[in-house]
This record gives sequence, structure tokens and C-alpha cells, in this order.
Amino acid sequence: MILQSQRVWIASQFMPAQIEVEDGKIVRVYQYGTKDVDVDVDYQRIVPGFIDIHVHGAFGFDTNDATEEGMNKLISGITQEGVTAFLPTTVTQSEEVLTNALKNVVKVVKSQPRGAEVLGVHFEGPYLNMDFKGAQPPEYIAKASVEQFKRYQQAAQGMIKLMTMATEMDENHELTRYCAQNGVVVSMGHSGASYDEALMGVANGAKSMTHVFNGMSRFGHREPNLVGAALRARDVYGEIIADGNHVHWAAVNALMMSKGKDHNIMITDALCVKGSKPGIYSLGGHEIRVADNGSAYLVDKDTLAGSTLSVIAGLKNLVEKAEVPFEFAINSITSNPARLLRVDDRKGRIAAGYDGDLVVLSDDYQVVQTYCRGVAMIESN
Repeated sequence: MILQSQRVWIASQFMPAQIEVEDGKIVRVYQYGTKDVDVDVDYQRIVPGFIDIHVHGAFGFDTNDATEEGMNKLISGITQEGVTAFLPTTVTQSEEVLTNALKNVVKVVKSQPRGAEVLGVHFEGPYLNMDFKGAQPPEYIAKASVEQFKRYQQAAQGMIKLMTMATEMDENHELTRYCAQNGVVVSMGHSGASYDEALMGVANGAKSMTHVFNGMSRFGHREPNLVGAALRARDVYGEIIADGNHVHWAAVNALMMSKGKDHNIMITDALCVKGSKPGIYSLGGHEIRVADNGSAYLVDKDTLAGSTLSVIAGLKNLVEKAEVPFEFAINSITSNPARLLRVDDRKGRIAAGYDGDLVVLSDDYQVVQTYCRGVAMIESN
């Protein structure tokens, strides 16, 4: 298959080009007009497939539910918003529930479903700071344990690739170091770390920070805390939820411009209620309220519990509302998460040898087509 556009995102710029995809891989990129093409999208933009490293669920399914049908629906459904790879994300729960969730991910991945590629699991909790738990169920927050984590990773058959934890609660940083030395990215989140404690987390292996500004110790000009570390430690990755409810657009801009083009990661933190109408639902055994603004809150509280954001809406928000450069915005959902997860040798770019993960975008940020390893995901009308 050969695709052609006047605007293909290559080397941090749009240029006219043709992309040839065979057996799921980009085999060659040609100058525009070189070959006969199968698909010509004219002036619509072609960008790398989107990667969401923090998505709990959607369409009524939550990763913790551990159902094959639900996971398959998620894998298929999120391609409509341009996602070609993602990390299903757990919520703090009992060891039994989390173990079943991990086993379900493994089982579904082995069946090779059609849709977005599961790059691994984002294990959010249970090793969190109780004072910054947010909507995480407090009854299941646990003390960091290498031995327990080994059991989880065994159930996941090595598929836990990213873990959110409060590194200041990890005695002697034992679990932080263990993960860093065994291929698991540690992201500091739901944490009350001071500025110095945050830097010690980085020194012991943490490489990222989870939904910056949310679920963490706040910035003060005399006590910068974890938010201050996110702004200052520019070579540490930082997630941001770009829905306008979790973080003010000015703060989104401040974080992204501080970190530069290579260390921002936009996430949805989407819940099972994505795609649902406002109302009362259940998350991790606790009731949540989906508000008219699209965000979810704990019932009778103002505590945010996640979002119903789509990745394509987040991309538009970054450019048009947070007013960050397009390169910063597109990198945050392509090359940056790929690099964090160490799959940047095949994901996150349009180049020969990379997976045929491509998104065709209209100028008004509508996903016209998503290709997962060269296979079109959106049916023509």
C-alpha cells in the first residue's frame, strides 16, 4: 500500500511525500508523485499514530474489570480517535483484582486482536501516598514491596512497563531501583514528595511524573515540591491531562514550554465512562459522577477521578487552547511516549523501518483514518 499527502509529518515538519507500507511496516518513503498510489489524501495531514500511556478504559470497560470482551472493545474503539498503541491502566485495588486484571491483558494480547497495540500495562498504584490518593481507593493503598510487585509482574508475564508510585514512601527506594533495573519505568505520582525527595526519586531510577499538577504536592516559591521538580527537572518526562478541567491552560503551557519538545507526554487518564452521558457510575468500588464538563468526580466531592477525554481532542486543545507549538503537541503523543517506553525504534515516527501506524487528520482535527500497522481502522461511509 502506498499513501500520499501534500503534508506528511517528517523530521519535525510537514512535507509532500509518499509512504509505502508492507506487512505492517513502513518500507520506503518517496518524494511526492513518485509512484502510483493506493490512497491520496491530498492536503490532509498524515502524522504518526498516537500513543496513550495512561488510559483506564472507555465504552463501559475498566482495565480492572478483567473481561476479554471489554478489553477487545477498548483496543478496537480507541483507534477512532487516532490511537494506534496504548497502555491499559489499572486502579489501586486488592491483589486478587489486580492479578486478574493483569492476566486478562495477557490473555487478550496473546489472541492478537485487531486494533491498537497493547504495549504493556501502566500499573497505577497501589504504592501511593495516602494524603495524595485522589480518587484511588484508600483501603487498598499498600506499602511498597518488591516481593509483592514480583508476583504482579509474574501474573503479567512481564507486561507491566510503567508504574505510578510515591517514591518518597518507598523505603530506601528499593522498589524504585528494582523496577528501574528490570525494565519497568517508574513514574512519580499520587505523591507528597518534597523537591529534594523528588530529586532522590529521580536519582534512584524514576523517569517520569504522573498527571503533573494532579495528585501531587503543589508548587510554592519557597517549597517547590513535586510540581516544582516537574518544572525544573527538564529531562524527566511529565504527563499532562489536556482537558481544561484538570489543569488550567496557562499551567499546561508553562509545563510544556519548560520541558521542551522532547519530555512532555499528553494523556487522557480516560475512565470506563468515556463515551457515557453525565450521571453516576462505579469506579474501583467507589461511585463517581460524570459532570457536564466531561470530567469525573467522586460523588459528593470535588475530587477529580479521571477524564472522558479523547486523544485527538487533547491534541487540538494543546495547540488551540494551551497554545503550544504543534511540534510540542504532536511529540507528546508520538515520539515522546515511544522513547519513554523504549519502543522508539519502531513507534512514534514516520520513517522506513517503523511500524505502519499512521493517522490522517483534517485541518479541524477530525480523525479521517487510522492505520494500525498498515490496516485501516475506520470504515468508509
